[in-house]
Parts: sequence; C-alpha cells; structure tokens
Amino acid sequence: MTDPTYTPPEVWSHDAENGGRFANINRPTSGAREDRELPAGRHPLQLHSLATPNGVKAGIMLEELLEAGFPAEYDAYTVDIGEGEQFTSGFVAINPNSKIPALVDRTGEAPIRVFESGAILLYLAEKFGAFQNDTPAGRAEMLSWLFWQVGSAPFIGGGFGHFYAYAPEKYEYPINRYAMETKRLFDVADKRLGESRFLAGDQYTIADIATFPWLAPFVEGNIYNDARTFLSIEEYTNVARWVDEIGARPGVKRGRIVNKTWGDEASQLRERHSASDFEGKLLEPSPPS
Repeated sequence: MTDPTYTPPEVWSHDAENGGRFANINRPTSGAREDRELPAGRHPLQLHSLATPNGVKAGIMLEELLEAGFPAEYDAYTVDIGEGEQFTSGFVAINPNSKIPALVDRTGEAPIRVFESGAILLYLAEKFGAFQNDTPAGRAEMLSWLFWQVGSAPFIGGGFGHFYAYAPEKYEYPINRYAMETKRLFDVADKRLGESRFLAGDQYTIADIATFPWLAPFVEGNIYNDARTFLSIEEYTNVARWVDEIGARPGVKRGRIVNKTWGDEASQLRERHSASDFEGKLLEPSPPS
C-alpha cells in the first residue's frame, strides 16, 4: 500500500481525533491530570507497574532477588495505563514522565523514587549486589548491553508494534522501516548469543533481565498478533536458546505475571504482596492465539 501524501503544516497541533488506540490518553503535555494518592503496602519496596515488556523487567528483577535469597520483599500495584492512571498526582510524584514502571524504596529515613526500567534494574542490582558483573571489563559489557536494550525498545514497541498492530491504518513505509530495524536488533542479539551464554558473557545479569521481556514474546508468538511469522523469528536460533533458558527460571516465571491484567485469569496477578499470592497461578507463557 502506498502512503497518501502528507504535507506537514507550518506549526504542528494536537488532534485528539487522530491518535488511534491511545487517543484518549496521549497528549503533548506532562503532569498530573487527577489528584489521587498511590496505594502503599507494608514492605520497604513499592512497585507501581503493568506487565508490559518494560514493566515486566522490574517484576522479574524483584522475584529473582527473592529467589536468590535477598531481602527484597515488595508490594506491587497495577497502574492501568489504558485508563490514564499514570497521570494521577501520586504516580507523577514518583515518575514525572508518567511511564511504568516506577519504584519507591522506603528502606532509609527518606523514600527514594526510581523511574525508568533500566534505572530500576541498575538501582536494585547495586543495592543488593546482585545480577551484575563486578570486573571493570564485565561491568562495561553489562552496561553496554543494558543500554543497548533501553535504546532499542522504542524501535520495537513504539515503532514496529505500533504501526504493525495498533495504528488505525496500515502504511507500508513505517511497517517496513520498523520491521527492518526489529529484525536487525534480533540479529545483533542472535550473533552475540552465538558466542556467549548470556548477553554480557557467562554470567546472567540485568542486561538479560532487561532484554528478555522484549525478545521472548516474539519467540513465543505472544506479541503484536502474528509478528513471529511476519518477522521470521524462527531464524534466530541463539535467541530462542537463550529465551528457553531464562524463561525456565522460577523468578522469571513469577515476575512475568506480576501486574498482569489480561489473558487467562490464572495467569493474572494484579497485585503482589507475598509469595503466597502466586499459589494456584499459571506460570507458563500463554500459547499463541
């Protein structure tokens, strides 16, 4: 399909009628739209998130810390981004960018807010001394792959995912542009994972925790409709091997359903307050639809 010609106006203005699936919440301004306090539980760590690929990173990290024996008990509350809960005054106070996930650490005298998924992973890794490479070369490799993922996510989600699955019209140019970039990113990961067990080497780190929630759903066929077929994801055998290994970890299985509000009821966990909340839950990824 050939895109219709569009001539940008001299000065852009927001058109709420033209926003597609997220038109009711997307605006060119920031800040709170509603006064509402955030809920708070009894644990030192408070997670406010949703089980999107970026949100899942924090849930996996916290569950991995608990699985490894660290004192990382936490409460997790769902932020319904489709209803605009990220624009309440309580959430904006802990993340002025109004994106999930956001974390509050109440361990010390004064609460510490941490926003942006990569920052949360790095903060928790340093706080507990876990899932990181400690040598200068290893740390540099870990941070390089962590920020590779953070910088790549918009091309996959806001780029390919939006234009392929969510945009109100299907246009050839943006779909081709972001499909190419998504496949290139998979190729980068596949080549790297063909020479090392994990992204930063032989040790499982926050670079893997950050990247897994974005790549795994493509391998499993659970994201953006038939994206797995469209992008020929079966080509990336090293990524598939890595996804299988990480996906089998108990902490990863639990973390993937924290703040999940869709799919099989047994695979949802809207709030998390203790390990017992996972009892009776389905901890395997849903089969492709």
